Formats: sequence, C-alpha cells, structure tokens
Amino acid sequence: MATLHSLALSSPLSNSLQKPRSYSVPSSIVHQSANSTFNGQTLSLPYLRLPVVKQNTPMHMPIIMMVKPKIQFIQGTDEQTIPDVRLTKSRDGTNGMAIFTFDQPSVFDSSGEIGDITGFYMIDEEGVLQSVDVSAKFVNGKPSVIEAKYVMRTPRDWDRFMRFMERYSNANGLQFIKK
Repeated sequence: MATLHSLALSSPLSNSLQKPRSYSVPSSIVHQSANSTFNGQTLSLPYLRLPVVKQNTPMHMPIIMMVKPKIQFIQGTDEQTIPDVRLTKSRDGTNGMAIFTFDQPSVFDSSGEIGDITGFYMIDEEGVLQSVDVSAKFVNGKPSVIEAKYVMRTPRDWDRFMRFMERYSNANGLQFIKK
C-alpha cells in the first residue's frame, strides 16, 4: 500500500503548522512503469491548519463585489468625459448599434504619457464589452471628438449592452430621451 502525505504551501499561515498527516492510497492506484526506474518516494510534510473565521452576523450573506461601470480607451485608464449615446435597432429587433460621441475626451490629456488608444472598453460587474471601431475627429490639427461604435448582433448582445447602459447611466446621471 502506498502512502500519500498532504503538502504544506509557503504562506503567512505556515506558522500554524501542525504534525504531519498521512493518507492511505491502495497500491492498485499507484502506477509503476516497467520502462521507468522511478517508483516514487514517501514524503513527510507538516499539516497546514487554517484558522477558523467567525462572523458576528446571524445570517451568512454572500459578499458581492460591485464594480462602478466605466468606459476606457486605454486599458486601466478611465474616461472622465460623459458621452452622448445614440442607439439604433433593426426592425426585427435582432441587432443594433450604439454610437458613443465624446466631446473633448480626457483620454487626449493622458494618451501621450500612458499609451495609445487600443479600443473601446465598457466595464461593469458582468465583465467587459469591447469594440475596435473607434475614430477621432480633429479641429485645427488637434483631436477634439472621439466616436466609438459598438455593434450588437444578437438579442442577447442587446440585452447585455442595455444592462451595462442602465448601470452606467445610473452612476453618471444620464437619462434616456426617445426621438
């Protein structure tokens, strides 16, 4: 019969290490190759005992991490300018497009220091929606407007985008005006 011992990892908790703990494994599970001289070696390592954390609340509620919805052109750098957003949807409702227009976006202030515009990223607690359809308009040789397009090809994409926009508009004081 082979013996398998638990492994202790290097961590701040390794100070609370206890005596070694062994587990038995039937020899039928241990594989020995006729072509190999390696038959294994028994290791004896200390058992890691983790401290028990108690909560003071009577109900144990899951912790949900909320991410403030944001838009980025350079990953890691949030866009501070609030865009004008226009939505189009096909007659059958299966696909659509969102056109974001940023007048004097803050990305132009820092793009030389941080890096180039790599795309259009809409980030919230569900994940990232992204597009590479980004264009800049110049006035007198200086960038003044960024236009980004996000295409939704399925009703699922449309619903996901609308959930992002609801969160983004609530966080930034936007409201929907139907024209």
